[in-house]
Amino acid sequence: MIEMQENHSGDSASSKFETPKTPEVPLLQVEQLNAWYGAAHILHGVSLNVGRGEVVALMGRNGAGKSTTLKSIAALVPRRDGKVFFMGVDISRQASHQIARRGLGYVPEDRRIFTELTVSENLEVGRQAARHWPDGAALPLWTSEKLFSLFPNLGEMPDRPGGRMSGGEQQMLSVARTLMGQPYLLLLDEPSEGVAPVIVEQMARTILALKAQGLGILLSEQNLGFAQVVADRAYVLEKGQIVHQGPMAQLAGDAAVRQQYLGV
Repeated sequence: MIEMQENHSGDSASSKFETPKTPEVPLLQVEQLNAWYGAAHILHGVSLNVGRGEVVALMGRNGAGKSTTLKSIAALVPRRDGKVFFMGVDISRQASHQIARRGLGYVPEDRRIFTELTVSENLEVGRQAARHWPDGAALPLWTSEKLFSLFPNLGEMPDRPGGRMSGGEQQMLSVARTLMGQPYLLLLDEPSEGVAPVIVEQMARTILALKAQGLGILLSEQNLGFAQVVADRAYVLEKGQIVHQGPMAQLAGDAAVRQQYLGV
């Protein structure tokens, strides 16, 4: 970060007449989101945001509402009130396929790959056209070749059916298939859960690589160590409500908050 030096001899002309910068619109902005499963009210006024090139962790115990939050944003569970803005556009009443076409990618916890299709065929299912940022800059174009470079394990098995892959390999394929949709932002649901440590490390490297390319990432996560490595900020959910928010380092260093809401 570049800091302005203090001028002890008086106001400088450059600082005196400097034009204020217009705040950048978040990639994702959620305002007072409520969601239900049938008659059960699960989310209670959840508000959060994710910026360009930012990784945000949504943390909490099992049943806190993390996965429901991601599904609600992606319109996979009913939202009765609240607002969801993506790239500055209100998508609160749009269907899940419309949201996906806008460039918001969702990687579910249960992977949901096509088990009868090969790795290459699964990737083709997710293919969308190239995209550009509002300022005209092109997003990195994801192709099978680039994804095989990012996930070498997949590159060794392009013709293997999805049903004959390990859980970690299926997790990689689910992420890769979503990237074929050329997203501006990814919703990642529990990317480190139930996979081998070597896959967890690779997933962390992948998230950091995507962040470096300007993608925004909102990930649901219980693994504090994993979140510390990849996330810039964190929100903590408890019984469907945001009970803490701030820099990831702040949460990692606050033993009382960790014990109260994460049990660690």
